[in-house]
Amino acid sequence: MMTSRNEEIDVIVVGGGHNGLVCANYLARSGRSVLVLEANDSFGGAASTLEFADNFRVSACAHWLNQLNPKVLAELDLENHGLKLAARDLNTISLAKDGNHLTLRSDGIEGVAVSELDRIAYLRFNSQMLKFAELLAKVFERRPPKIIDGDFGDRISLVKLAVGMKMLGKEDMRDLLRLVLINIYDVMEENFESEQLKAAISIDSVLGAHMGPRSPNTVFTYLYHKLGEVYGYKGPAVVEGGMGSLGEALASSAQASGVKLRCASKVEKIEVDVDQVAGVTLTDGEFIPCNTVVSNVDPKATFENLVGFNNIETGVVRRVSNLRMQGNAAKLHLALSAVPQFTGLDDAQLGQRLIISPNMKQIDQAFNSAKYGEFSGETIMDVSIPSLHDSTLAPEGSHVLSAIVQYAPYNLKQGWSQQARDSFMSLIVEQLEQYAPGIGELIVEKQLLTPVDLSEKFNLTGGHWHHGEISVDQIMMMRPFPGASQYATSVDGLYLCGAGSHPGGGVMGLAGRNAAREIAKRQAKR
Repeated sequence: MMTSRNEEIDVIVVGGGHNGLVCANYLARSGRSVLVLEANDSFGGAASTLEFADNFRVSACAHWLNQLNPKVLAELDLENHGLKLAARDLNTISLAKDGNHLTLRSDGIEGVAVSELDRIAYLRFNSQMLKFAELLAKVFERRPPKIIDGDFGDRISLVKLAVGMKMLGKEDMRDLLRLVLINIYDVMEENFESEQLKAAISIDSVLGAHMGPRSPNTVFTYLYHKLGEVYGYKGPAVVEGGMGSLGEALASSAQASGVKLRCASKVEKIEVDVDQVAGVTLTDGEFIPCNTVVSNVDPKATFENLVGFNNIETGVVRRVSNLRMQGNAAKLHLALSAVPQFTGLDDAQLGQRLIISPNMKQIDQAFNSAKYGEFSGETIMDVSIPSLHDSTLAPEGSHVLSAIVQYAPYNLKQGWSQQARDSFMSLIVEQLEQYAPGIGELIVEKQLLTPVDLSEKFNLTGGHWHHGEISVDQIMMMRPFPGASQYATSVDGLYLCGAGSHPGGGVMGLAGRNAAREIAKRQAKR
């Protein structure tokens, strides 16, 4: 839907990823004329479906749906706009080369090598982590409070947080304050005997991050991942048609609310006139005037590339420059001529979430490589075979396999040359062969998206899909940095709504929802 050059627009949203569409939808429902400008040819951002070989389609970046906030789902009526799940509440299976796999569910674990003590400890640990995640979930559904110079609403939010912590009870509150700043490695050592179980839990604390199991803050990132369970996901879900179907449903819902959508419309510059937003200029030279612009682009790209450091204060420039957002995850896509056979897995288990993460030492060693700008010789993987649930993704009898692979640093010391890509691809396939003998012979086509590719394809600075690390110094009132933590920025009329804002990344939708509510409230006070 194109806009007339003379058509008045109340709000321009830069970037049609899921948070941008969510924010635009809520703003339109509040009576504003909203235009979304997306650089790519389709909406959804990293929640997209990619045809990487003839009739073989996969979720290009995000491949599980397990954190979408139920309020966003219901309020935007996404199911009636085409969102369907091909499977949900999948188990997580930690693969072992000898076939003695470990299955993790929300209500227990299965595996011959797991002791009764570990089974009991897992239930206790899971219950406590869920309790902590429930506290986070309440904080995440509203703007983060300012500790200094906060208004009455901020004080109420802080009181609610304090009451929530007190309601945990003395023992759990003490544990939360102790655990949130330490690393997952130590917590696993405290609680479990099985090396495989420790690693299976730990993987969710490091996926997508520039962190290893011994890194501080990894307990918090684990809790962040646990939010999905609070939202009713007992395990990952597979979206019918790939994650791009979510983008389509969000776009359809937004359009039904009156949002104007334009894809293939890349914003070159957010125009500023004496600290006030004046509109945007597209790469083709078109200028669209507007005094309210909401950026769904990551904070670094927003301030450095779109606004320009020359238009903002030196202090803000320093804070933007110090944001940590180095991606370490690559995405592997395989087109397969038949169902791959994993040692020790039956047909039903093949369709679950499969992880390759034998022990914490391997994860730690893999991260050590990334710290020195090298890809890991023995990777960790999060594997999905979505065509087992959704036959539309591959030709009859064929299948697609998609995997998140770590560690693959954005700033690879040798550079992501074709030789480096081929070497890493060969290493990954060889590793898969150890769990699924003969899988290499089934490969019809293969694709590896490095963090550099993810950066270019989805406009992610550093290839970091969370738009910045999810760590204690970059969350809540610190996200993305002090002075821009409540979605408004130092530039009058410029707001943020993407994963770089509170509460952060993941296909959750809350950053967009929270931003829209904050914008409407601020404008109502004028």
